[in-house]
This record gives sequence, structure tokens and C-alpha cells, in this order.
Amino acid sequence: MGVDPWRFQAHIEVWLLIIAIIASYTYAIRVIGPRVVPFGAVVTRRQLRRFTAGVLLMWIASDWPIHDISEEYLYSMHMSQHLMISYFVPPLLLLATPKWLFDAIFGTGRGFRVIKFLSRAPVAGLLFNVMVMVAHIPDVVNRSVSNGPLHYSLHIFLVLTAMLMWMPVCGPERSFRLQYGGMMIYLFLMSVVPTVPAAWLTFAEGSVYKHYDIPVRVWGLSVTTDQQLAGAVMKSAGSMFLWTIIVVIFFRRFIGRFFAEASYSKKVN
Repeated sequence: MGVDPWRFQAHIEVWLLIIAIIASYTYAIRVIGPRVVPFGAVVTRRQLRRFTAGVLLMWIASDWPIHDISEEYLYSMHMSQHLMISYFVPPLLLLATPKWLFDAIFGTGRGFRVIKFLSRAPVAGLLFNVMVMVAHIPDVVNRSVSNGPLHYSLHIFLVLTAMLMWMPVCGPERSFRLQYGGMMIYLFLMSVVPTVPAAWLTFAEGSVYKHYDIPVRVWGLSVTTDQQLAGAVMKSAGSMFLWTIIVVIFFRRFIGRFFAEASYSKKVN
């Protein structure tokens, strides 16, 4: 009987994680929120939609079939999984976190000072990119896909450092955020660093990750094509996402203000 890459595999640990996240958020907004925010909305509909989208994406990235294909057959799928849990999920969950919930978690003492330091753009950016580099070392990848604890530990650290990386852009504590110009420069730099391992994957000769050099080829992708596609996902997809945010910030902040000032000048004249 041949190997079926699409065979269903239950991941109870993923289901329990998703249930725990949903339960914790629900408890926070149903029990803690009304005590902290006696008047006004505890959470907005926009925050609820962002939380739903973030958890749904995390579930899709971590469960069958993406998890199984990325772990056993295609490194390009592995890269797509990393893109989802480091570029898409963290900003959605941060934007879904009310300020009162952030304060309840970190307080105003040592915990707040630690998260403030780790959320500084140079520190957060460095930690995230070091984690990205480590996650692409061939020996680390080859070991992690066959070592459950190591595999999940890498994912946890990747998500945590990604959350820190996004804090200067969309964190719930606005004092941690950069000014608009700083955000654009910061996001541009975040898009540059991953091009190094991406270029290495794209132009590497032979199989970089021996674990994925197997006879079973999903969608008929060869090992080389799979590596090149992984490099394209890392370089192009990630960069395009960050550059899109840069463009949105630019138009909302600078172009919008330009037209507002021009309109005001016309009214005065």
C-alpha cells in the first residue's frame, strides 16, 4: 500500500490549544472585562472579528493538512506555515487585544518594564530575525521535523518573537508604537533581512534539507523546485505583505493629511 500524503491525521494538541485560546479570551471579556471596564464596551466588534480571524488562521496553519504536508513532504508548505504564524496571525491577535487586557496581563511593574524593553523596535526586530535565521538552519530543520518537542518549541518561539516584532506597529499599548515614518522604515527593514536565507534557498544546488528529499513528491514538485518555491514564499510573499502595509500607512497618514491641508487652504482662500 503506497503512502498517502493527504491521509487525515488528528492533532489533539492543536485542538486543545485552540480551545484554550478561545476559552481564555472568552473568560477575559466575559468575567474580567466587566470588572475592569464598568462603563462602555469591553471589546469592540472589530476586535472580535480580528480575534476570530487570527485564531482561525492559527488553526489552519497548525492542523491537517498544512501541518502534515509541511512536516513530512514539502518545505515550501513549511515556509507557508511559518509565514502564516509569524506575519498574519500575530498582528490580528494583537489588534484583537483590548488595552485593559494588556494591562491586566503585564501590570505596571516589572512585567511591564520587561515587555516594554522587548518591544523596542531594535530589540524586537533583532529577536525575530535571529529566530527566523535559526529556524532555517538545515540541521535544526532536519531534527525538528522528527522531534516533536523541538518542533513545537520552535513554533512557540517563532510566534512569541513575531508578536514582539509586531508590537511597535500594532501593539495594544500605544506608547510602544513607532511614529508612522518609523513604522514604514521598520517594516521595510523587516522585509529585507529574510531575503538572505530566501536567496540561499532559491539558488542552492542540490537538496538543502535532507528530510524533504524523499521519493513521494506532492503535486509533482521536485526537491529543487520545492526549495525554490519556499524561497519565493519567504522573499516575495512576506515582503509584499509588509510593503502593502507600508503603502497603506503612507496613504493614510501622509497623503490623507496632504489632501486635508489642501482642502483647508481652498476654504481659507
